This record gives sequence, C-alpha cells and structure tokens, in this order.
Amino acid sequence: MFNRTFDLYEVGETWVSRGRTITETDIVNFAGVSGDFFSLHTDKEYAKGTPFGQRIAHGLLVLSISTGLMEFVPGIIQAFYGIDHLRFTAPTFIGDTIHVELEVLEKQERKSGGLLTVRSEVKKQTEETVIRGILKLLVKAG
Repeated sequence: MFNRTFDLYEVGETWVSRGRTITETDIVNFAGVSGDFFSLHTDKEYAKGTPFGQRIAHGLLVLSISTGLMEFVPGIIQAFYGIDHLRFTAPTFIGDTIHVELEVLEKQERKSGGLLTVRSEVKKQTEETVIRGILKLLVKAG
C-alpha cells in the first residue's frame, strides 16, 4: 500500500495484505533476537496452565511480522513516525495465519510530503483482530 507519493492517497482508501502463518521457529528466533524468553511464549508445559492453554506468539513478533506484510517503497516512505493507540486484543497461536487490513484516516501536508494516518488491524484466519493501532507515516510529495 505504501508505494505512492502522498498526493495519490485518498482518505477512506483501504488495503488488505497477503497472509503469513506464524510458526514455532518464528517464536524461537524472536526470543533469541529479543532476549524475551517469557514462559508463555517458550515453555509448552507452563503455557498449558495459562488461560490460553498453549504458547502464544510475542505481541511484538506479530507486530513486526505485520509490518513485513505491508509494502514500503524506499524513497516514497520517508519515515515510520509512530503507532498510536496500539492494543494487543487477542492471542496469536502457532499455526495462525495473519494478514493486515489498513484504512487511510487522515492526510496532513508537510514541507517534503505529508503525514498519513492509517488505521491498522492485524487479523488471523478467523477474522479475529489480534492487534490494532493507528500508524503514522511520513510520505514523499508527488
């Protein structure tokens, strides 16, 4: 979605990404890179005794994977400005397939382009939202 100059976006425009399945390898690799070995993510026996009944993917892992499902074109996207109202609303389990749904909410002109405000929802195959937030992106002028 983020492959055009600022002037070519319209408020209300939507986009749906391709899907990606979360694997045990993803969780193990993320734990190693981040140092987050919290038992809910990495200990199968511990996780059986939690309300989830099984291991869940790290929220930040799912968020990171979701950004990889979005199309960011170098030279067009000047910076990832931030995420407002970020919420992890449901667990993502090993074997869940996620995708991202985006909607342009607002455009604000800036000197070198503009600031796009975009609603983002990461959903799994059941259509349940697992992460929601408002993305802010600095986009090049046309």
